Amino acid sequence: MSAGQEALAEKVEQLSNEVKALTIRLAALESHYGPAAASPAAPPGIAPAKPLPAAIDLEEPADISEEVISWAGKAALLPRLATFCFLMVIALILRTITDSELINTLIGSALGMGYAAALMLVGWFQYRRNSQLAPVFAACGAVLMPVIVVETHARFMSLPLVPAYLTLMATAIGMAVISRQFSVFLPVSVATLGMCLAAAAIDYPNPFFPYLSMVLLAANLLGYYAATLKRCSWLRWIVFIVTLIMLQLWGMRLGLAIGRHLPTDTLALPWYLPVLTLFAITFSLLALRGIVRSGHESIARFDFALPTISIAVIYLSARYVISADKDTTIILGVIGLAYALALGSAGYWLVRRKEYGSPGTNAFIFAAAVLLALALPNAVNSLLIALPFSAVIALLLGIFSRYWQSGSVRLTSYLLQIYGAVALGLFFTGVKPDDPSSITGILTAAFVAAVTMEHYRWCRKNPPPTSTHDIFSRFDEHDLSAVSLLVSSLICAFFALRSTLYQFLLLQPANPANAFKCGQSVLINLSAIVLGLYAFRSRNKEIRNVALLVTATGAVKVFLYDLLGTKGVPLVLSVFSFGLAAAVLSIVLSRWQRGKSGMQAPQPPAASSPANMKQEG
Repeated sequence: MSAGQEALAEKVEQLSNEVKALTIRLAALESHYGPAAASPAAPPGIAPAKPLPAAIDLEEPADISEEVISWAGKAALLPRLATFCFLMVIALILRTITDSELINTLIGSALGMGYAAALMLVGWFQYRRNSQLAPVFAACGAVLMPVIVVETHARFMSLPLVPAYLTLMATAIGMAVISRQFSVFLPVSVATLGMCLAAAAIDYPNPFFPYLSMVLLAANLLGYYAATLKRCSWLRWIVFIVTLIMLQLWGMRLGLAIGRHLPTDTLALPWYLPVLTLFAITFSLLALRGIVRSGHESIARFDFALPTISIAVIYLSARYVISADKDTTIILGVIGLAYALALGSAGYWLVRRKEYGSPGTNAFIFAAAVLLALALPNAVNSLLIALPFSAVIALLLGIFSRYWQSGSVRLTSYLLQIYGAVALGLFFTGVKPDDPSSITGILTAAFVAAVTMEHYRWCRKNPPPTSTHDIFSRFDEHDLSAVSLLVSSLICAFFALRSTLYQFLLLQPANPANAFKCGQSVLINLSAIVLGLYAFRSRNKEIRNVALLVTATGAVKVFLYDLLGTKGVPLVLSVFSFGLAAAVLSIVLSRWQRGKSGMQAPQPPAASSPANMKQEG
C-alpha cells in the first residue's frame, strides 16, 4: 500500500472516531434533558464523553429568588432578625412595666440600663465564639443605652447630667474596646453615633456646653478610630457636623447675651475660647494623622476638608463672640496668624516626606490661606494693609508649588489672588470715592494689581505639574484657570485708576458725579484697546479673548448706564471711547484672521525643500 493510501486510511479512521464521540455526546445530552435513559457504552478505543456541568442550564434562566435565599442564608438574615425582635420585645416589656408604674421609675431605668449593658456583654461573648448573632447583641445594647439615658434624664429626671454623659462615654469606649479586640466596625460605629446624637439631645436647646463639648470631642476621636477599621466618612461627617452645630449654638447664645448685657453664668463664657482652641488643635492633628496614615493610598476627602472647614468655623465663631464684647479683635487676629503659620508648617512637613506631588500638603496650605485671609485684617486692624501681604504670599505659594510639584498649592495661590481682587472691589463699592481711605486704597489696589500681574506672567513661563494624579492634569491641562489672575489684576488696576480719576475730578469746580460715571466707561474702553493691541503684537489669543470680554463690559456700561443716566460732554466721550475700542478691536481681529489664513495657506512644492524649510523656520 502506498504512502498516500495509508494517510487516507488514517484520516478516515480519525473521522470515524470523531463521529462516534459526537454520537456519545448527543446521547448524553438526550439523557440529561430528555427522559431518563441509560448512556450508551463507549466503543472500545474511544474516550467517553465528558458530561456537561450541572451548573450550566442552556434553557432555563437563573432563578433570582434562589440567589436571594442563598444570600440571606449566608448572612444569617432570618436568625438575626428573629433575635433582634426577641431582644426588642424584652426591652418593650421593661418599658411598659415602668410606664404602668408597676415598679419605681428609678428601678425601671436601672433595669433598662442593666439590660442594655448585659446585651453588650453577651455580644462580647458571642464575638469570642465567632457567632453570627454577635453583631445583633452588641448593636442592640449600643442603641438601647443612649435611648434609655436620654429618656431617663429628660423625662423621668432620675439621672443627673454628669452621670448621663459619663454613661454615654463609657458605652462608646466599651464598644471601641470590642471593635479593637475583634477588628469589627459595627460596635464602635453604632456606639459613637448614638453617643453623639444622644449628647446633643440632652437638655437641648439649653445644654451645659463645656460637658457637652467633652462628649463631642470623644465622639470625634472615636470616629477617627472607627475610620482606621473601615473607611466610614459618613460617620465622621455626621459627628463633625453635630459638633460644629453645637459650637455655633454656644457662640450665638453667648454673642446675644453679651450684646444685650445679659448674664452669661449658665453659658460658661470663660470656657468658650479654650474649648474652641482644643477643638481646632484636635481637628488639625486628626487630619494630619489621617493623611500620614493613608500612605500610598488615596487620602479621604474628609481629611482634606477637615482643617479648612474646622478652622474657618471656629475662627468666625470666636470673632463673633469677641466682637460682641470688645471693639477690637487684634489679639484674636495675632493668634489666628500664629495658628496659620502652624498650619503652613504642617503642610511643609508633609512636603519634606519627599513624595511626588506632595500628597495632602494642600489640605493644610489651603487652611492656612483661609485663616490668613480671615485673621490678617484683624491683626493689622485694616483690610487695605492686609491685602498687599496676601498678594505677596500668594505669589510665593505659586513659586513654591513648582518646587513641591503640587498643582493644588498652585491653585490655592490663584484663589488667594482672586480673594484680594474681590475684597478690593467690595471695599471700593462700599466706600464713597471722596473718603480719605480712598488714597490708601489707590496705593493698595495698584500694588496688588502689579503683584497679581507678575503672578500671571510667572505662571505663563512655568507650566503646572504634569503628574497624572495632579488636579491640572485631570481638569485643566492647559492651565486656563491662570486667566483669573489676569482678570484679577485688571480689576485691581481699574479700581486704582477709578479712584485716581475721582480725586482728579474733585479739583474741578463743576459737579464731578456726571463726569465720574462716564470716566469709568472711558477707562474700560481704553483698557480694551491696550489689551487688543498687545494681544495682536504678541499673538496671544488668551489676552485677545480678555480684551473682547472687557469690550463687552464697556458696551454694557455705555449703553445701559451712561446713555440712561448721564449727559453732556462726558457722555460724548464715553460713547466715542467705545466706538474707538470697537474699531480698534475690529481691525485687530480682521488682521488676526488674515495672518492666520496666511500661516495656514498651503505652500508650493518648491517651498518644501530643506533650504526653504530651514529659512521659514
